[in-house]
Amino acid sequence: MTSIDELFKTPNLPSKRKLEIPSNPTQSYKSAKLTTNGDAKRQGHASVEDELDIDEEEAGPALPQDLGEEDGLDEDDEGRFFGSGIGDDAKEALDYLDTREGEEEYVEEKIDSSWLRKLALSFEKRISKNAELRAKYEDEPEKFMGSEADLDMDIKSLSILSEHPELYEEFAKMGCVNSLVSLLAHDNTDIAIDAIEIISELTDEDVQATPPQWDALVAAMLEGDLLSLLVSNFSRFDESVEADRSGVYHSLSVIENLASQPTDSDRIGSETTLLPWLLERIQKKESPVTQNKQYAAEILAILLQSSSANRKRVTELDGVDTLLQLLASYRKRDPQKDSEEEEFVENIFDCLTCLVDEPDGKSKFVEAEGVELCLIMLREAKFSKVRALRVLDHSVGYAEAPLPPAPIKKEKGSAKEKEKKEQEVQYPNRSTLVCERVVEAAGLKTIFGMFMKKQDAPTTEHILGIFAALLRSLPGASAPRIRTLAKFVERDYEKITKLVNLRREYAARVAAADAQIKEERRVMSREDAADMADAWFSQRLDAGLFCLQTIDVVLTWLVAEDDGARKAVVRLLAERDERLTDLKKTLKEQLEAIDVDETKEGKDGDVMLRDMLETLVGFLE
Repeated sequence: MTSIDELFKTPNLPSKRKLEIPSNPTQSYKSAKLTTNGDAKRQGHASVEDELDIDEEEAGPALPQDLGEEDGLDEDDEGRFFGSGIGDDAKEALDYLDTREGEEEYVEEKIDSSWLRKLALSFEKRISKNAELRAKYEDEPEKFMGSEADLDMDIKSLSILSEHPELYEEFAKMGCVNSLVSLLAHDNTDIAIDAIEIISELTDEDVQATPPQWDALVAAMLEGDLLSLLVSNFSRFDESVEADRSGVYHSLSVIENLASQPTDSDRIGSETTLLPWLLERIQKKESPVTQNKQYAAEILAILLQSSSANRKRVTELDGVDTLLQLLASYRKRDPQKDSEEEEFVENIFDCLTCLVDEPDGKSKFVEAEGVELCLIMLREAKFSKVRALRVLDHSVGYAEAPLPPAPIKKEKGSAKEKEKKEQEVQYPNRSTLVCERVVEAAGLKTIFGMFMKKQDAPTTEHILGIFAALLRSLPGASAPRIRTLAKFVERDYEKITKLVNLRREYAARVAAADAQIKEERRVMSREDAADMADAWFSQRLDAGLFCLQTIDVVLTWLVAEDDGARKAVVRLLAERDERLTDLKKTLKEQLEAIDVDETKEGKDGDVMLRDMLETLVGFLE
């Protein structure tokens, strides 16, 4: 039979320590750090001598001691482990805290002009002291690192200003903004990054600042050369380092905040080398795509959307070709869903869409075979399909600037023959180039094929836009125009039938929206109705007004160009008691919306659109 000694014998297994919660964690931590070897993790491990002592001790629990008043415990029969567990000294301390509770109330620091002046004074002193020590002990960093730690703390303390934008204007007048911006050029990149983060926080859109408050702060920052300093830092940030990678991200965040104002967006593009840097950054090969690469593409898209001047600058930097090369790898492959790569590709498409809106962008788009790439995506891609269609829609859209005169080759012949050749030189609109390339690249088959299938609203809208652009820009009696008209009338006018059916759907939706608006207008005053005009117009657009107008323009072009198409349109409309006058009504509504002042110089695009609509209305008389 096993003896009691053997039952309680210590097993030959490694001991397992349990987490102990000390009565004073801070003191325990300090005592651990103050040991000879300074290794807190080794504290408490048993030594070889300890193990020997354990083996020599008698097994089993020790008998409890007789504890009395001298041990500082309450007088009870249950002893230390069954009583309150609090000594007399600790009990007195707790009683004292209980009596003091509620006597002293916490007084919150008042954030006002006085507080701001103190903060600004301290901030300026920190900057001056750090600069002085750095200059004095240039080769002894240990003598100025303490001042940089203090400066770092003061920089971060400026964060509280984002909660009190009412102090922005006063902060700007003090000159502190210039001092903060100057820290972007600090030799210590950590200090520069801290300053960038604070500037990003102060200019963030979530700050509840009024336009005058925000403008005052930003104007002071721009006056302090913020833009140049931000961009210059990109060259010294190493994105393989976490801190520098954060610095690039927050720098882009500042640029995004500033670009919320179109005037600042122009300034960002004209006064800095940011646009070339962004183009270079988005071309950097990464797998997977990092957050900063995606953010660079997003910032580029924002700058292009808000400024025509920026679009022209990027076009001159061969931006169209760069973007097409980046998108070429997605002609058959889709980016990973809900990833940085997906957002990156989306932003690249946004950038390209902006560039092809410009006349020079259209020319570059054709030269770089952008039409062919988009048509491949329409046939083979999934994610890129709708986005490529949107790019095509914008690329064929009207551009105001005509093509420059084509160079005339010197040929043998009489002066009359040379003069005749010069007169035959045409100066088509830039969109004409794109439209002709769409037809030449067999794009009609692809686009009309998509049209005859069921599509979502955005896809249908882009297809209709391409139809309208082809009929508007392709030269009369040209081969591309004849091929386009032939597509509409082939197979017993099936495309026209589809157009009329779509028109009925959109007309019904717009009519329902108009009825609702009429009901709302009935109970409103004239002033309130005027205030609601924009909202109501937006409501009609959401119902499909743009698509309805575009369809009616396309149908009117067909009525004007082909007798067979005219008969088909009249017949199809008559099935629902509709007439050509319904198309005329829509076109006249578009004419009324064009605000071209005859006494002033209007936009060429508006004038051309008005002239086109007036001509088309004449065919419906």
